[in-house]
Amino acid sequence: MILVTGAAGKTGSRTASRLREMGYPVRTAGRNRAAAAGHEGEHVVFDWNEESTHEAALEGVSAVYLVGPLMVMEPAKIMIPFLEKAWKAGVRRAVLLSSASVPEGGPVFGEVHRYLREQAPEWAVLQPSYFMQNFTEGPHGAAVRQGGDLVTAAGEGRVAFVNADDIAEVAVRALTDSVPHNTAHVITGPEALTYGEAAEILSRTAGREVRHVSVSPRELQQQWMALGMPEDYAAFMAGLDEGIRDRGTESRVTDTVERITGRRPVSLAEFLSVEAPVF
Repeated sequence: MILVTGAAGKTGSRTASRLREMGYPVRTAGRNRAAAAGHEGEHVVFDWNEESTHEAALEGVSAVYLVGPLMVMEPAKIMIPFLEKAWKAGVRRAVLLSSASVPEGGPVFGEVHRYLREQAPEWAVLQPSYFMQNFTEGPHGAAVRQGGDLVTAAGEGRVAFVNADDIAEVAVRALTDSVPHNTAHVITGPEALTYGEAAEILSRTAGREVRHVSVSPRELQQQWMALGMPEDYAAFMAGLDEGIRDRGTESRVTDTVERITGRRPVSLAEFLSVEAPVF
C-alpha cells in the first residue's frame, strides 16, 4: 500500500492516478471530508495538524508520498513526528515534495529533507522547478484569462519550468523502483526561460498579448498577502523570486526526467499547446 498525501494537489493527484494505472494499491489522503466518497479507490481524511487522522492513514502502508502542510514556514515540527510514527507502523520508504530553490537544511522543507537523508530507511526528495501549471491555474492563470499581466519579482532571471505530469512520473519511480533512490532529484523542464519569454509563448497560445511586469520583492510580498498568504510565507515566496532575479536559483536544467523515466520532459510551448482551451 502506498499512501499519497496532498491527494488533491497538482502532483499528489497525478501520482496517485499513475500508481493506480500501474496496478499499485493506493490510499489517498486529504483534508476534504466531503471529497472522500468521490475518490477513486481508498481514501482517508487526513490533516497534518490532527494527529487523530494519522494512524488510519498509515495502517498497512509501505511507502508514502509527502506533500507537506501549505504555507507553513516550519513544517518539520509537524512532519517529523508523523514520520517517526510511520517508521514504527512499518513504512519503509518516503518521497518528499520540496523545491529546487530549497537546499537540504534550508527553509520550509529543507529540515525534512535532511531528516529523511539521515533517518529514513529508504527515501527520495523531489526538488522541482516552478510548475508549468502556474500559467494555467492560480493567480497567473487567472491573470492571463482575464487579460492581465504576469507579475513577478524575478526580473530577467530564468526558470526551468516543469510539467507536473513529469514530476509525478519521477515520483512514481521513486516510490516503486525496487532499488531505493536514496537521493535528491532536481526536476526541471528542457529549457530555462525568462518570464518575458514565457509571456511571449503565452501570447501566441492565448491569442492576445500577455506581458511580464517585474515588481520589487516587497511589492510581490504585499500582493501575496492580499491573497491571504501569511506574512512570513509571503516574504519567503517573494524571496524566491529575488533569488531567481539575482542568483539564478531556478535556471539550472537537469536530465532527471529523462534519466529516471526514459522520456524527455515536456517544453512550455508543448504544454501550453495542449492547455490552450483554458484561455
